[in-house]
Order: sequence, then structure tokens, then C-alpha cells
Amino acid sequence: MQQVQHQMMGYDRASTMFSPDGRLLQVEYAKKTVRQGSSAIGVVCKDGAVLVADKRVVEKLILPHSVEKIFQVDDHIAATPTGLVMDGRVLIERAQVIAQQHRVTYDDNIDILSLVKEISDIKQAHTQYGGVRPFGVSLLIVGVNDTSHLYMTDPTGIYFEYKATAIGEFEQEIKNILEKSYKETMNMDAGIKLGVGALKTVLGKEFSMDRVDAIRIPRATKKFERLTTEDLKKYNL
Repeated sequence: MQQVQHQMMGYDRASTMFSPDGRLLQVEYAKKTVRQGSSAIGVVCKDGAVLVADKRVVEKLILPHSVEKIFQVDDHIAATPTGLVMDGRVLIERAQVIAQQHRVTYDDNIDILSLVKEISDIKQAHTQYGGVRPFGVSLLIVGVNDTSHLYMTDPTGIYFEYKATAIGEFEQEIKNILEKSYKETMNMDAGIKLGVGALKTVLGKEFSMDRVDAIRIPRATKKFERLTTEDLKKYNL
């Protein structure tokens, strides 16, 4: 009832306007948008890092291979958006530019945390200034510098580092699976198997390997590797 009252009084008309109880309603709406997005899972493994995401192909005439849910940011970094994917694409393209500028300037791979901070700063700025709306997207960003890393950034601009986590419509259900099954000693094959198995569990009869997009970044090579549908079939539990 209080939320409706705040809407009637116009506290949700701008991302810069606080409601009387100290909330930014536009930012809360952005978070709700993320919870309606397709699921994505990140796992840090002893030999690298992996991302597994649901492409959610909603039309039968769409070619599944044309739907890209996980994007390469640099040789050693990948990211996947959940929520308004077009918002995520803009942020990821910005991340690609930042990574390339760093490589040209310093002749070295960008530190993953530095990149995450810059993208989070952009998100936070869109909750602070008039004339813009918050980005309706959360990002999972994985990469390998000296060790493997997984970060999550949400629409507020906050970020956390995880061993394994999920975002999207089945976030809590998948997190429950990860909390029970994740082990720090698992390798990338086990991490991908865990991610695919979690998607299969939450999607049920709607699950199909054509819906799965997955990548891995081995610590040995620090190189982005996309898995094909044929590669993924061995993980179909």
C-alpha cells in the first residue's frame, strides 16, 4: 500500500528523487527487471572460470546460434547481462573499449577488479543524475589474471566477488543448488556440469541444450573459449 502511495505522489518519476522512507524507487524497479531476466551462472574453478547462461530463445523461427548471451570483453574476461540485455550490451561494449585502451596504453591485460569498478561507477552515475534512468541490468563478469575471479554488479552500481553465484529469474533456486554442490576443488568441466545441471533443474520441461550459452577461461592460457552445442552435449545430465 505504501509503495502505491509513493507512486501516486510521484516519488518514482525520477531516479534522483528519494521517497520519504529513503528509497530510490526507479532503482528498485531496475532490480525487479533483473529478476525477470533469463538466468546466468558463474563459477570459479581451480583451473579457471566459467559462465553458463540461458539464452531463452522465445521464437521457434529464431536460429539459436544467433542469440548471444555471453560476451567476450578481452582475451581473459567475459561477461553476461541479465535484465534489459540492450542495457547490458552498451555496458559490455564500454568495458571492451576500457580493456582495449588499457592494453594499448600499458601493453598488458587489464586487472579485472579495475574494469568492474569502472563499469560499476557508470551504473552508479545513472542513479544520481537527472535526465537518465538506471541501467536495468546486472552483470556477471569472470576473468583470469593471476587467479580466477567472478564479480556481480547490480543496477545500483554495487559489486561483489563470488566463488559461484547466479542472477536472473531463478536466482535463489540456483543459488541453493550452488551452495549445496559447489566445491573449491572442482575443475572447469565440473563447473560447467554444475551450471548446466542447475539450469536443467530450474527450467524443467522447457530445458534444451539449444538454450544454453557457455564459456570458459582456463588459468593456463588466460584465453576466452566459447563452447558449442556439441561441446555442451556431454554435460546434459
